[in-house]
Amino acid sequence: MKYIIKIPFAILILVIGSCSKVPITGRKQFNVVPDNMLTQMSLTSYQEFLTQNPPLPANNKQALQIATVGQRISAAVETYLRDNGMADKISTFAWEFKLVESPDVNAWCMPGGKVVFYTGILPYVKDEAGIAVVMGHEIAHAIANHGGERMSQQLAVMLGGISLDVALQQQPTLTRDIFNSVYGVGSQLGVLAYSRTHEYEADKLGMVFMALAGYDPARTLSFWQDMAAIPGQAPPEFLSTHPSNQKRIKAIQDYIPEANKYYKPL
Repeated sequence: MKYIIKIPFAILILVIGSCSKVPITGRKQFNVVPDNMLTQMSLTSYQEFLTQNPPLPANNKQALQIATVGQRISAAVETYLRDNGMADKISTFAWEFKLVESPDVNAWCMPGGKVVFYTGILPYVKDEAGIAVVMGHEIAHAIANHGGERMSQQLAVMLGGISLDVALQQQPTLTRDIFNSVYGVGSQLGVLAYSRTHEYEADKLGMVFMALAGYDPARTLSFWQDMAAIPGQAPPEFLSTHPSNQKRIKAIQDYIPEANKYYKPL
């Protein structure tokens, strides 16, 4: 007698999706949302955000500094990925770096390389190296496709036995709703609390990325130490979605020697 074993959809795509790996760390991850679809949804949200929150002029001194650091890090990341056979990680990226006027302490990078800093975070980054810490960290989330990984996990749970291709074509509203729940919508775009695994991984990748661009990765340690020391009952939003604690700071400190291997001073 022959037995037919039905493998649950969530488990099946988990096995298939696990073949992708995060650069630098090599962690296997579950990603089933096509990059071009993720980038297109991100671009739509990004354009809507900029319509509601016009960026400062490109020749603004602070906006220019954000763009300079972003271009330096993104160029270094692209070179590294291409040299190491991972150009597919950035095949849908078209980098942009914007600064918007807002008291919110926040910054983010959407899939596809759309980066936004809020003026509220500038007092905390203090200088170009501090900008590089935040820039590297946020770009790391995008390169590692952490948001796409979370979307994939939610899709696996919600779609049940439906074919992924069918679901993405026939249930675009569901897919968009999941995207919004992961990345935020409107003024809350980019306000995303990642898992501890994703945060620690973005710390490591971010340190390597800033090091590749010529920034001292040790600046990451002092940045998060300063953030952890901020007094008050209501910490900045960036700190609430990127919690700084002694375990995380210790992990950053322990990774500095590894990140230094990529460091080429400006």
